[in-house]
Amino acid sequence: MDALREQVAEVRAFNRFYTKQIGVLQDGLVDTPYTLAEARVIFELAQRKGLDVSVLREDLELDRGYLSRILGRLTEAGLVERERSEADGRKQVVRLTRSGRSAFGQLDRHTVTQLSGFLRGLSGADRDRLLAAMRTISDLLGEHPAPRSFVLREPRPGDLGWVVSRNGAVYAEQYGWDETYEALVARIVADFAERRDQQRERAWIADVDGEPAGCVFCVKASPRVAKLRLLLVEPRFRGMGIGGRLVDEVLDFARRAGYRRITLWTNDVLREARRIYQRAGFELVAQEEHTSFGKDLVGQDWARDL
Repeated sequence: MDALREQVAEVRAFNRFYTKQIGVLQDGLVDTPYTLAEARVIFELAQRKGLDVSVLREDLELDRGYLSRILGRLTEAGLVERERSEADGRKQVVRLTRSGRSAFGQLDRHTVTQLSGFLRGLSGADRDRLLAAMRTISDLLGEHPAPRSFVLREPRPGDLGWVVSRNGAVYAEQYGWDETYEALVARIVADFAERRDQQRERAWIADVDGEPAGCVFCVKASPRVAKLRLLLVEPRFRGMGIGGRLVDEVLDFARRAGYRRITLWTNDVLREARRIYQRAGFELVAQEEHTSFGKDLVGQDWARDL
């Protein structure tokens, strides 16, 4: 419960910070005479020629009386006009007047100017981080998460550190592995970075909306045998097909590089990864109990011909 209270306090602090940043607590939104609620009504009406008041209320999730007062103020200011619906005389239709559309144009320009100022103050990488965080909030709290897509690319500066950090964190959280697993990953990554055979070894990072979401490595075990290592997909991005695509990319590269066989080592608790390997044609060739990373495990060797 104490942890939950701390998390609630952090959310409230963020809300205070963000509302201050975008100025919603000021008398007028983005240096205009309109409140946030009024601006939302103007924006919605600007998207359509006429809108039933009940539909507007449902779209904005506003109280009937509150919306009525907003429409009253906007009508008095000459921005909105109301009339009975031709289809149903019991209903009322609202639309923006010419002055209302001019007000919308002012709001739109001021909003673009304000947000452009925010973004210009950030580096390209920080803009990507900001937008990715916003998409994460929308996905987690929205009723219908937007479809996501991913791309594969070679590691950029900083990505190898991400591979080590996220492997350590994800396996500790999901399986209780200790820091010795992170140390193993660090040695694998360091060896790859320092001694990589440029023609026959490669790594991939999967990106979702500019955010690292997964990784895999293909390294040389012998002149004829490749080894797949460090397959990882962030838990919140699983189910998108990233793991299977990363493995397929390794297999295609290994064939082009001239390998005749590919192997990998995993543990039996990694069920999702094992299903990916099986679908890709790998077969279990050996297994052995061992104690590593603070746990009693069953290590497994998988392989397939190319």
